[in-house]
Amino acid sequence: MEPINISKKFSLFKDYWTPKKIGELNGQQILLAKLKGDFIWHTHENEDELFMVIKGCLTIYFRDKTVEIHKGEMCIIPKGTEHKPFAKEEVQVLLFEPLSIKHTGNITSNVTVKTFQEI
Repeated sequence: MEPINISKKFSLFKDYWTPKKIGELNGQQILLAKLKGDFIWHTHENEDELFMVIKGCLTIYFRDKTVEIHKGEMCIIPKGTEHKPFAKEEVQVLLFEPLSIKHTGNITSNVTVKTFQEI
């Protein structure tokens, strides 16, 4: 039971689209990620996904609309919703997701992370 300094954790890595685990609770994991550029279209069939922007502005494309999430805002993506994140400039996000979630949902690609590194 020690405080977790999120800014310090972000300083420990530079890679994009590769979430790092900073904690777990009640079957959920707390991840930090740096995002820049395009990600892939994907769906999480069984898990909701929460994006909270710590720094920057994240765009999330859906098939029927586009949402921008700014610093201090969050967006919950319901399970089964196809989406594609995009960051014009570097964005820092906190993700809150079930332990069972797959990084790229129903798609396996060269950006898929199978096990999240703990930092």
